[in-house]
Amino acid sequence: MAKETPETPTSNSSQDSALGVAVAGTYEEKKPLEFGNVTRRVWDSFKQNPNYHITQKGVVGANGHVFDVESAAVATAESPLARKLKGRHLQMIAIGGSIGTGLFVGSGKALQQGGPASLLIAFALIGAMLFCTVQALGEMAVLLPVAGLAGSFSAYSTRFLDPAWGFAMGWNYAMQWMIVMPLEIVAAAITIQYWNYPVSPAAWVSIFLVIIIGINMVGVQGYGEAECVKHPLYPHQSTYRYRFFFSLIKIIAVVGFIVLGVILDSGGGLNGEYIGGRNYRDPGAFNNGFKGLCSVFVIAAFAFTGTELVGLAAAETANPRRSLPTAVKQVFWRICLFYIVSLLLVGLLVPYTDPRLIGQSSVDAKASPFVIAIKNAGINGLDSVMNVVVMISVLSVGNSCVYGSSRTLCALAEQGQAPQFLAYIDRRGRPLKAIGVASVIGLLAFLAASKRETDVFIWLQALSGLSSIFTWGSICLAHIRFRRAWRLQGHSLDELAYRSQAGVVGSWIGFLFNVLVLIAQFWTGFAPVKPKYGPPITGVSARIKSFFQAYLAFPLVVLCYLGYKVVYRTPFMRAKDMDLRTGVRDLNLAELVADEERERASWPKWKRAYKFLC
Repeated sequence: MAKETPETPTSNSSQDSALGVAVAGTYEEKKPLEFGNVTRRVWDSFKQNPNYHITQKGVVGANGHVFDVESAAVATAESPLARKLKGRHLQMIAIGGSIGTGLFVGSGKALQQGGPASLLIAFALIGAMLFCTVQALGEMAVLLPVAGLAGSFSAYSTRFLDPAWGFAMGWNYAMQWMIVMPLEIVAAAITIQYWNYPVSPAAWVSIFLVIIIGINMVGVQGYGEAECVKHPLYPHQSTYRYRFFFSLIKIIAVVGFIVLGVILDSGGGLNGEYIGGRNYRDPGAFNNGFKGLCSVFVIAAFAFTGTELVGLAAAETANPRRSLPTAVKQVFWRICLFYIVSLLLVGLLVPYTDPRLIGQSSVDAKASPFVIAIKNAGINGLDSVMNVVVMISVLSVGNSCVYGSSRTLCALAEQGQAPQFLAYIDRRGRPLKAIGVASVIGLLAFLAASKRETDVFIWLQALSGLSSIFTWGSICLAHIRFRRAWRLQGHSLDELAYRSQAGVVGSWIGFLFNVLVLIAQFWTGFAPVKPKYGPPITGVSARIKSFFQAYLAFPLVVLCYLGYKVVYRTPFMRAKDMDLRTGVRDLNLAELVADEERERASWPKWKRAYKFLC
């Protein structure tokens, strides 16, 4: 492994000690924050991090093509990407980050295809599966934190399954975020058309691109943020603050809708009409039978995309043993409550036969059941407020797309599975060149101004349709293999700083459920649900088109895996040969356990019960 150290970074040791900040991989100059130095400091911040490590693509072994798994593990463990995240930010981002167009708009399509009962069943099952997945990911992330949030998905597959599968999963995840970014920007432009503004969509796309890229580039500098000027070692604090703000708005909107929905359903609306469970009787609880239920699973999975980031945030917390269990449990309960309760009310207030559920686009805010429920109540102006929330949700997801895809590309480059220039990290901890690539892909959003934007974006959406299912299944399988290696190499579960509450059984449940979702999507893609409006999908060409629009991600993942496997002849990772040493987080487990036991002994019974559940 080659290492570039053009200069040694300097830091204020007393300040570092007072702040409790690890300075490895950050750069700070002892210069006063004078106006004359601002321009130079900004310019210098874009230079390469002095502690940057370059990972070789691989070490050629006796068979001619051996992937260097150890070097990849070292590079991802020692990456200079900044690690700083507070517990409250971790919880709010994970909760609000998963609330977006999948809930606000995609739920309308799910309601129309499967009915209100299918909607609840699918979201509840996906939520339960995600609990097992996040628990498994959290266990691995605490023990073996990988630099960069999104990089862990590919890193754990590389380390515990097969480097070729890690390559496929890394590019699968990066592709998901890169493709979703232009889709979400177009969605934001479409939501503005709700107010019939006579402005070209291209103008709105330009504005949103500047905002999103600006948050990821200028926001991390944070010269206007007092916290960031005071604590220059917090490279991504401004980005987290933006995401925290977005998440807070979405959570307030969902809570407000739940309160309003209960009032409307119980007869507290303007007309005083009691609704109750009328829509469960007429038109009914289910639509399109079992196939309708199967067609909702992928929509639910898309709505929960991003929830897995809470497990990876273990690498961003100072005390993961304390913060991660609380975050995982609270995220699970809060997401289930937000999703299940809000969708229960949606099913009670909006019948699945409502023609407004079928919009011209899957991101059309007019097709949002939340907006429809408010319009049915006759409350003037409130539908526009909900539309603003939908637009904020879309922009929030777009911001996460740049963040997630850039970190994934950077991690792939550090593992030798992407061009090395993508591993460039500047002195503020930003993967600049990876951000640039993600931003260039975002220019596809200008297709919103073309005449064929619907066809183009249907196929772009098909590229990322099953990405989350592959990601979650790989996490569960990697955890199963990790536990086997941990046992075979003589370790006990007592050595783990954080242990998955669901255990290996939960990982098997999560893995098998993801496989079942893939099978269900294959079935509904080949024999789709009959559309309520428009001609049925018949004929060979129409069925093939429908199948690839639902299943295009699968052949691309297989192609990436087999291509990398053939070229590099990577080995399947055997449990006895897995590296369980490199990058292990150094935690004084005995001291942490003793402190926790002393603190737990002072808790009253109600707090013990609360901590057990939350």
